[in-house]
Amino acid sequence: MNGAAARSAPTGPSATLAEAARVRLGAARDTPADLLAALAADPSVVVRAAVAMNAAAPEQAHRVLAADADERIRSLLARTLATLIPDVPRQDRSALAQHVLATLSMLVEDEAERVRSAIAEVVRDMPQAPRELILRLAQDCAVPVSEPVLRLSPLLGTEDLLALLADAPSPATATAIARRPNLAASVADAIAATADSAAIAALLANTSAAIREATLDALILRAAQHQDWHAPLVHRPALSARGAKALSEIVTTQLLGVLASRGDLDPEVTRELQHRLAERQHAAPPAAPGTTPEAALHHAQALHLAGRLDEASLLAAAAQADIRLCAALLAVAARVPVAAVERAAALRSAKGLVSLIWQAGFSMRCAGPMQGLLGHLAPSQQLVATEQGGFPLAAEEIRWQVEFLLHVGA
Repeated sequence: MNGAAARSAPTGPSATLAEAARVRLGAARDTPADLLAALAADPSVVVRAAVAMNAAAPEQAHRVLAADADERIRSLLARTLATLIPDVPRQDRSALAQHVLATLSMLVEDEAERVRSAIAEVVRDMPQAPRELILRLAQDCAVPVSEPVLRLSPLLGTEDLLALLADAPSPATATAIARRPNLAASVADAIAATADSAAIAALLANTSAAIREATLDALILRAAQHQDWHAPLVHRPALSARGAKALSEIVTTQLLGVLASRGDLDPEVTRELQHRLAERQHAAPPAAPGTTPEAALHHAQALHLAGRLDEASLLAAAAQADIRLCAALLAVAARVPVAAVERAAALRSAKGLVSLIWQAGFSMRCAGPMQGLLGHLAPSQQLVATEQGGFPLAAEEIRWQVEFLLHVGA
């Protein structure tokens, strides 16, 4: 009964009625079942839409509408049937109950994302939904379909979530799961073990997620290369003293201020953080907007003469995103012209920037900020410290890189 030929003109009792009257009949719950079935094949899309939204429509109308050529109609039907689920107890073996579930099982396989998404939006937090339906939606490759269920369905247990993480149907699967309320620690561990930066950022921002102290500390060690983790880490409900101290070395001055003002840390740790904050603010105050390269170099030289040009001053300038001052500080500390630093930045040379950091006598904790700020290198393009925290380049390679930067283009 679906198709243009079958809907060329109204038939039966409604044949002589105006469209508005047919819409009213299609929407009315007391319209006879045979008439609703006839209206399900009406040539007017608004009439068929009225029937699709009518919870009292009979099975015959559902069968016609489920095969409608217009995905909007199938979407409306899917939403209507999904809202009926709480009224269909699982032990209900009636023909209507079985028909509703069977039709939904068919629509959840519909080729149109819009149809599948309509079901997901209704059943996403519904405890009465059939588990098989929820699992099918959770495994959908389309994010608008799977995301609501992955994030909210109470029917997905820990084992289900771990299985979905192990064989993710979509790159967004882990991020959706990371946003679930009251996430179990084992699931948080699985997310933390991935290389999915966005999912880990979502996990850290989820204050109801249970994250083990050891897992959180491990993420803090990785956070130097992931600036989007810094704010959620600083605001986590619980931080170990070790984690707070490690964070204080990599976050911006503003976030360090937030960290130092937390009321749940040991007083001794708080005092240490406040000392680091004062030290950083004193080491390299933010330059005024529009600072010239000459002024930045003069400032760097003044710090050097005062014996205050150290990692703290470089990281403080990086925290302010002051590119000119960072270049000047690195150049003066490494005893090279600013032009050498600018060449490394222009070439987007991770090796060159890391070599200059070594030449300056700084550690690899400066590597991430300098590669990101000066070289505009994404985390995946940056060189990282060895497992022992050392430089990833051999001494000969470092010296060659510095010589290259000093002479190329000179």
